[in-house]
Amino acid sequence: MIPGRALLFLIAAALVPALMAQFYAPMLWVFCAILAIGGVVSIADLWMLRRAPALRIERQTQGVWPVDLWNTVSLHLHNEDQQKLKFHLLDAYPTHWQCQGMPHETELDAGMQLKVDYKLCPDRRGDAHFEACYVRVLGRFKMWERSFRIGPAQMVKVFPDFSRLMNNALMATDRRAPTAGNLRKRRRGEGTDFRQLRDYRQGDSQRSIDWKATARQQKPISREYQEERDQQVIFLLDTGRRMLSKDDTTSHFDHALHAILTLSFIAQKQGDAVGLMTFGSDSRWLPPHKGRVGLDRVLAGIYDLQADEAAPDFIVAASALMQRLKKRAFIVLITNLRDEDDEAMRSACEILSRKHLVMCASLREKSLDQVVQEPVEQFNQALRHAATIRYLQSREQAIKRLGIRTGQLIDIVPEKLSQSLVNRYLDIKESGAL
Repeated sequence: MIPGRALLFLIAAALVPALMAQFYAPMLWVFCAILAIGGVVSIADLWMLRRAPALRIERQTQGVWPVDLWNTVSLHLHNEDQQKLKFHLLDAYPTHWQCQGMPHETELDAGMQLKVDYKLCPDRRGDAHFEACYVRVLGRFKMWERSFRIGPAQMVKVFPDFSRLMNNALMATDRRAPTAGNLRKRRRGEGTDFRQLRDYRQGDSQRSIDWKATARQQKPISREYQEERDQQVIFLLDTGRRMLSKDDTTSHFDHALHAILTLSFIAQKQGDAVGLMTFGSDSRWLPPHKGRVGLDRVLAGIYDLQADEAAPDFIVAASALMQRLKKRAFIVLITNLRDEDDEAMRSACEILSRKHLVMCASLREKSLDQVVQEPVEQFNQALRHAATIRYLQSREQAIKRLGIRTGQLIDIVPEKLSQSLVNRYLDIKESGAL
């Protein structure tokens, strides 16, 4: 219960005759009258606020909440009381989310309805919880204000930004289009899936001509092939402390998730099955599935996944994945390599490479490249520059000690990971290496 402005004004007004009564005795009666009237009104106001108002609140939210994007929340207010309500409204949205339009002050006549819209911007993936709204009701005589919790509790799921993922996928595939001026590789004769017969086009290889169909149609007919389908793409994701590094506001781990979803989207369009395994304190296994089902399973399996302080064990993860996979697959291992990882990483890659095609993606801090490119004008800058160069050299030596062939390991800044993985995947599809 909070004193209202009217009560504070009444107390201030009563002080005036109380002070004047020291010099003019009849003012004492004025003081007593103010106290008596004010006390009765105040008690009546308290009595009317003894129970929660008959106010019904319904919250309407979007079905999908993209992270780092503004979303509109609608509160539908229904005054089912017999009197007019004046109140302050604050929705109990998840902590640390950015908000526009709250708190809200309004009046609602008896039997009337009102919709209040405000905006929220989630800053973190995963499950988020709304609690009952805070409603501070002003008494009829404005002597007191009382807070109530009204409305439903609700849980929402915050997913990665789909529009960003679609842009990544479109940028990756557009780069490969012949209209963009890039020379598309010819598929070799083995390991291709026949798609259809079509008219011969300038530039087609003579080996692609179907001579029987040409004889029947009395014109050149070519066989058209498509990339092999029904293959498997498996992501092996490090959820340890190294993935907590951040460039700007986005962590390396979130960049990795965006790249995984981007490549999953393209792979399912190619007819391949997509699966995922994480290693660290939160170990998850999502068996490979084809089509939209596979993409949805990956999305549902990682939307609340977070990196933590656990140390990764590459050998244990590789052995566990080998036990689960029976069919040859393209395995993408995403981590942040350190110079002490050479032995463990080499052993893990050897285990996986016995049966599968393996690619390791190591995320490099963008700040390292920025330090190298900065001009050196002061002694402290020179020390920083030299230390960064030394670290990058030791990192490069550790990568060389892994002994992984060129093309099977990329050391890249996180923001370019999606494009690099998509390019490598499409190269593999075109060459039939899988």
